[in-house]
Amino acid sequence: MEGIDEAKVGAWLETQVPEFQSPIRYDLITGGHSNLTFACTDANGRKVVLRRPPLGHVLESAHDMGREHKIISALEHSGVPVPKTFGLCQDPEVNGASFYVMDFVEGVVLNDSSVSDAINPSDRGDLGRHVINILCDLHAVDIDAVGLGDLGRKEAYLARQINRWSKQWAASKTHEIPAMEACQTLLAERMPDQVGASIVHGDFRLGNMIVEGPRVLAILDWELCTLGDPLADVGYVLNNWLSADEVEVLGEGDQAPTAAGGFGTRDELSELYAKRTGRDLSNINYYRAFQHWRLAAIGQGVYKRYLVGAMGDSRDVDLDRQKEGVARRAQSALDLLESA
Repeated sequence: MEGIDEAKVGAWLETQVPEFQSPIRYDLITGGHSNLTFACTDANGRKVVLRRPPLGHVLESAHDMGREHKIISALEHSGVPVPKTFGLCQDPEVNGASFYVMDFVEGVVLNDSSVSDAINPSDRGDLGRHVINILCDLHAVDIDAVGLGDLGRKEAYLARQINRWSKQWAASKTHEIPAMEACQTLLAERMPDQVGASIVHGDFRLGNMIVEGPRVLAILDWELCTLGDPLADVGYVLNNWLSADEVEVLGEGDQAPTAAGGFGTRDELSELYAKRTGRDLSNINYYRAFQHWRLAAIGQGVYKRYLVGAMGDSRDVDLDRQKEGVARRAQSALDLLESA
């Protein structure tokens, strides 16, 4: 299995995971240019999950296994559902790169609306409410008490993010998208004051959760997690809470598990969040616009890397669709800002 030194990793697993026994089978769950995830199945059929950086030369800071392991371990007893962790290996002699291991959680990952059909319609509303209740719980975690106070700066989240993604857009720009510059100006001019600070997941959506019926069993993919403005997470999850009507307009059906219907509306989820946390969501469209603009900047970076051949010959991205998606995200952001 590429990315796994089976003998050395197997020996390490036997020392870290109680009663884990060879022979061990390794199966790639998710690959690509992000962190790699493997299912490790022992002789008795028990499974754990191993996460490591992508193959090849990568920036250690961009794929920090120690950071991910620290976050998940810190949240294990917080009420936020995360897998149990078994250990972190930072010795490159074992597998060529750092990795960590956590429990395998059985369930469904709702990557798109076709998978969402597996959720009983009578369970979908409860599942939507559980998603928002977990977000409330995450944003209520005492950062310092769980040992995450040094995860990053707590203040000036939006200013830092807008500065970062403005530079990303400037560095990856290949053609004019007027909405990107217009949004950049409006986001800076209308930036709200940050009220409090929390853990910010950074990619909080159904596609990063393992669910069973009306419950979320585990939140995954903490690689973008930081500290900052909790409303950034709220804006992000609302953007991903697409209805069937919106999917037809936006052409994002493959990324919209809620398009299957029955998961609750944005207004219902916003009301629940505001009631539980006491936070003011009257300016939530700003945060939604920021997240669309941020994803447009990220998407443009991906587009340029493939366009100039930086990702090699095995191109798995439809360049025209990627280009259109960036423009669509930028326009969605501008529409939200102009309607505020």
